[in-house]
Amino acid sequence: QVQFVESGGGLVQPGGSLRLSCVASVVSISNYYMSWYRQAPGKERELVAAMLISPDSAEYADSVKDRFTISRDNSKNTAYLQMNNLKPEDTAVYYCKARGPHYFSQMVDYWGKGTLVTVSS
Repeated sequence: QVQFVESGGGLVQPGGSLRLSCVASVVSISNYYMSWYRQAPGKERELVAAMLISPDSAEYADSVKDRFTISRDNSKNTAYLQMNNLKPEDTAVYYCKARGPHYFSQMVDYWGKGTLVTVSS
């Protein structure tokens, strides 16, 4: 069964850092477009960062630009979201989404179950 599992969330003080991981099982993450979304309490899910196959393709929401970095390590079958200078408004459940495989005309979306990030002093 194809699965993408997030980890790395937790409680962090404002200004701190966390690195989220999204590990794929069964499939090779190198064939998937990867993205991170978040959903804060009472708000809609929003796109935070996305990456096609090439690391040079990364794009970010304005609210996290220059603070968050999306990356992938194909050898570990894992995507990451490095989050620096965290703010209370970054508090949310963070989800990874994989779309692919990229060589199919009809790609499939897979979602992880999410990991909670709480930014508070």
